[in-house]
Amino acid sequence: MPSQCHLNLHLNLHKIRQRQLEYFPCGPIEDASATKFIRNMAMKGVIASAFRTLASSGSSASSTTFTSHLHASAGSKKIVGVFYKANEYAELNPNFLGCEERALGIKDWLESQGHKYIVTDDKEGPDCELDKHIPDLHVLISTPFHPAYVTAERIKKAKNLQLLLTAGIGSDHIDLKAAAAAGLTVAEVTGSNVVSVAEDELMRILILVRNFVPGYTQIVNGEWKVAGIAHRAYDLEGKTVGTVGAGRIGKLLLQRLKPFNCHLLYHDRVKIDPELEQQIGAKFEEDLDAMLPKCDVIVINTPLTEKTRGLFDKERIAKCKKGVLIVNNARGAIMDTQAVVDASSSGHIAGYSGDVWNPQPAPKDHPWRYMPNHAMTPHISGTTIDAQLRYAAGVKDMLDRYFKGEDFPAQNYIVKDGKIASQYQ
Repeated sequence: MPSQCHLNLHLNLHKIRQRQLEYFPCGPIEDASATKFIRNMAMKGVIASAFRTLASSGSSASSTTFTSHLHASAGSKKIVGVFYKANEYAELNPNFLGCEERALGIKDWLESQGHKYIVTDDKEGPDCELDKHIPDLHVLISTPFHPAYVTAERIKKAKNLQLLLTAGIGSDHIDLKAAAAAGLTVAEVTGSNVVSVAEDELMRILILVRNFVPGYTQIVNGEWKVAGIAHRAYDLEGKTVGTVGAGRIGKLLLQRLKPFNCHLLYHDRVKIDPELEQQIGAKFEEDLDAMLPKCDVIVINTPLTEKTRGLFDKERIAKCKKGVLIVNNARGAIMDTQAVVDASSSGHIAGYSGDVWNPQPAPKDHPWRYMPNHAMTPHISGTTIDAQLRYAAGVKDMLDRYFKGEDFPAQNYIVKDGKIASQYQ
């Protein structure tokens, strides 16, 4: 017999689904992963106040009280969103919400409440569109895939700025110390694209291990030289894979690697829950430099902070096993750019893959574009359609809370009340 709490939960979820037409003019979210994201958030209690907002329910499942710290002053707000331009691709999928043309699907909702929503992809240079709005905007929304770099200089000019939101995960495009000193709130949609990134990492591991890119290139070029691929193609089974960082994405990757019968290692500030660690079969390595020479494959899953910037320099890469494969979907600046090029050219790194660059977008002459044995792409791993649906819903939820003076889900905060979250320090 279901409890009254569970009945209330399902009722609220049903009402939320009914209200998605209001949230997303292109239609309600029918994507299974978006539904799962909302359900998981509900089960964890982090959208209890959203139940009150969206479902107007007085049930016990939605009666949690939140202390208000972030208060939007009364009146119309100016919100600026910076997204990549989709051009001809914008009309190919109605759920393509992460582009400039659809702008998270929240324009009509914001304007119906009297707010002004400016959307642009022009974010750099002295005469860029973003800088025209910096002096009087209240909220700035950006993504890791086309980041608006929020420097101390821009923060100083933004006299009305209160809130910086990442549509996705990450904050390295923001000067967090300057944001904290200015009393700004910085937040992300934690968990919105962790599955997307972990799946992408697994794909890249297999692409490197199996030497896929040269095979694809042969076919495109009308060639057929099996030996040119097979001489450095391997099985993943039995290899040692180590992740530098075992947070939400790192743990998901380890779980997905378990069926491949790899030897799994991880380095992090804290250990994984012992029960989960045993289920996965992963071994904790307290010393990063001791772990590196053991690994056939290294995956970077740590956020970019002052401590991790340039973490993999020439000296640390030299500690890796000769012929190591490296996957980095975290942040490009964690790697020393030239050190990666040199190690790839010498063969010390046998393959490098990732979707993150320093800077982004990567200039045409970025050396990673031309180094040997790479499988690089633009920053795409966390902006699948499924992820876009999740982080669009998360951004709207936080804006709704901001207008009402309610707290965000605790895990979403990067800077709050002048303090930077520990994982970003």
